[in-house]
Amino acid sequence: MNGSLHSSPTLVDINLNRGPAGLGFNIIGGIDQQFVRNDNGVYVSKIKEGGSAALDGRLEEGDKILAINGVSLENRYHSDVVELFRSAGENVHLRSDLSNGPATSKPNRQPSSSALGMLALFAGAVSIIVIVALYKRLK
Repeated sequence: MNGSLHSSPTLVDINLNRGPAGLGFNIIGGIDQQFVRNDNGVYVSKIKEGGSAALDGRLEEGDKILAINGVSLENRYHSDVVELFRSAGENVHLRSDLSNGPATSKPNRQPSSSALGMLALFAGAVSIIVIVALYKRLK
């Protein structure tokens, strides 16, 4: 997936404790799996519900991970990055850019289309009930 980059970086240091499901997020990117055209960086592809990253609350899908335990993730193969994460220990220090992900990958904080669809369905049902009640009242 390719998208335009945001212009102002927001660098954040995040410490996560490895839980039963690891650090609680998946990654995408690297030299061999570019997520953003002309960018070999590593990005968060999914936050796992209930995992360490979700409980911390700062990482989001589309955020760029710059380093793990002080080791830069730039210009590395995806498998090498995965190995760095696997061998990082129980307490992991991440350096992240929370604003540098592709615009198309960041959640826009708006209700999803399925939520909007359910709302429209509910509003339609309420309208029908009101019309039927008014019709019966006028009889």
